[in-house]
Amino acid sequence: MAATQTTTPAARVAFEYPSFGLYQIARFCIVLATEMQSVAVGWQVYEITKRPLDLGLVGLAQFLPGILLFLVSGHAADRFDRRKLLMLCYAGFGVCSALLLAVSLSHYHSVGPIYGVLVLLGVVRSLNGPVSRALLPQLVAEEHFQNAVAWHSSIFQVGTILGPSLGGLIYAIFRGPSSVYAIALACYVLAIACTLRIHFQAKARTREPINLKTVLAGIAYIWKQKVVFGSISLDLFAVLLGGAVALLPVYAREILHTGPWGLGILRSAPGVGAGAMAILLAYRPLRGRVGATMLWCVTAFGIFTIVFGVSRSLIVSLIALVLVGASDMVSVVIRVTLVQTATPDQMRGRVNAVDMIFIGASNELGQFESGLAAHWFGTVPSVILGGIGTLVVTALWAWWFPALRRADSFPATPGPDPTG
Repeated sequence: MAATQTTTPAARVAFEYPSFGLYQIARFCIVLATEMQSVAVGWQVYEITKRPLDLGLVGLAQFLPGILLFLVSGHAADRFDRRKLLMLCYAGFGVCSALLLAVSLSHYHSVGPIYGVLVLLGVVRSLNGPVSRALLPQLVAEEHFQNAVAWHSSIFQVGTILGPSLGGLIYAIFRGPSSVYAIALACYVLAIACTLRIHFQAKARTREPINLKTVLAGIAYIWKQKVVFGSISLDLFAVLLGGAVALLPVYAREILHTGPWGLGILRSAPGVGAGAMAILLAYRPLRGRVGATMLWCVTAFGIFTIVFGVSRSLIVSLIALVLVGASDMVSVVIRVTLVQTATPDQMRGRVNAVDMIFIGASNELGQFESGLAAHWFGTVPSVILGGIGTLVVTALWAWWFPALRRADSFPATPGPDPTG
């Protein structure tokens, strides 16, 4: 890794590491492409079936491979060259975009082939998550890691802002998803090119034997680290219940009476709030009371979800989603920093694999939960009930995890390796 220079402003110190910059360019391309693609898939599926439940199945198709493969993907991230694995994942994303493009050009009027590609996409994501997150701490010095996380989150959110807007706009202009999938494929190729140029000084990792103990070590470690377990499980249940993103096609079309461009703007709104908050955290990093801050921000996430649920105004809905994204970003930065700084490098793949399952459950499984709840109770009641559920979960976690509530700062050094 390149040494930092003393003239670098503290808020941008992570970019003094060249490989960190290249990694962020690649990551931005990946996020931009996947977000564009998600808008196209959501609108295409709802246009074919007109059923909210099918939007929930979009999330379920991507989540199930992760729950089946997370132990394997985490062990692979700790055992093999992470940069090469990352390029393999990016190539896999490109294959999925090419398949979606082929399905679109074939003019299928069935969602079956789309779900098939989404399952494959879930397989790729199950490996990409642990690998990319385990690689990040190797790109900067430990003392600059919180700054790297803030910028990593900021760039991610820029992608989530631009991606849905571009996806919806391109879908509307070209009257179909084919162009969206083609541009996404080009983004994945660019990401591979950037990753080829990444260089870093890899830390020596013990070649542990492949057995049940080492494969399950990530679960054992998180279970023992109560602050880490509390933070990632809080995120799981809060977003699982409070996530309204899966139902945005329904809100855009049936409630707010807009088109694909409106869906793109709605999908971008949480990213606007999250991106602004991430930049603020880069310039004003969290110094204390990180546990209490996380709990209060998850509470705000639930409240703003309820506001979105009852809104019939596009402007009010956009403001609510911006605030949803901003409050969620604080908890994301806290959770990621807690997990990464408290985990030894030789275990980061397995620990991040478990964390990614929690994230996948909160996002993709949350989409399924939202679609199913909308099918049973109606779209608006399901979002309102989800926001209320988030508030209940936050209160319970504040009670059940006093160590999280009292956490005042991030760990300075990794905890012990439970595999011995």
